[in-house]
Amino acid sequence: MNRLAILGASGHGKVLADIAELCGWAEVVFFDDAWPARQVNGHWPIVGDSAALLGQLPHVDGVIVGIGNNQVRHDKQRQLAAAGAPLVSLIHPQAVISCHSTLGIGSVVMAGVVVNIDSRIGLGAILNTGCSVDHDNILGDFVHLSPGARLAGGVTVGDLSWVGIGACIRQMIQVGSEVVIGAGAVVVKSIANGITAVGVPARSLGSNE
Repeated sequence: MNRLAILGASGHGKVLADIAELCGWAEVVFFDDAWPARQVNGHWPIVGDSAALLGQLPHVDGVIVGIGNNQVRHDKQRQLAAAGAPLVSLIHPQAVISCHSTLGIGSVVMAGVVVNIDSRIGLGAILNTGCSVDHDNILGDFVHLSPGARLAGGVTVGDLSWVGIGACIRQMIQVGSEVVIGAGAVVVKSIANGITAVGVPARSLGSNE
């Protein structure tokens, strides 16, 4: 593991860079469309924009998208995959993932995360600090579980959905695609596609379009 490129010089990207160093990546560089006005992101250099990254793919050993917005992360990862980028995932050394679960490429698993047996995590997921995914969960592509989110057993979360900080989802619940679940919400009923839900118990605020 020599040179890792992170697309997106955000605060989230800095967390990825820190995890990458803990995982043994020798060099971490950022690419961001704010370059050249921005030259650094925390402790790491920004060396070009997204177009420059496409030209640098032969000179990096791994690429990951450091953008929190699910749709933007989806679009950027698909573009990189189509260009043949060596996409990787990052797993913090203090995360616990069952050897009987799977994690899609381009995902990041942060400190304190627990993923239990027979769970399946899709492409480009963010499992943020201290969240937990219990047994037999299915998370779609480009899902974001915020810090401290809790998913009980047998939960399904559709593509591009976001579960807010500290939210809890009861066992066997189905959450649709492109759903937003607010901070601290407690989900006890299934949620259809494209809905924003908040509160205890969670209630729909209608479509998030």
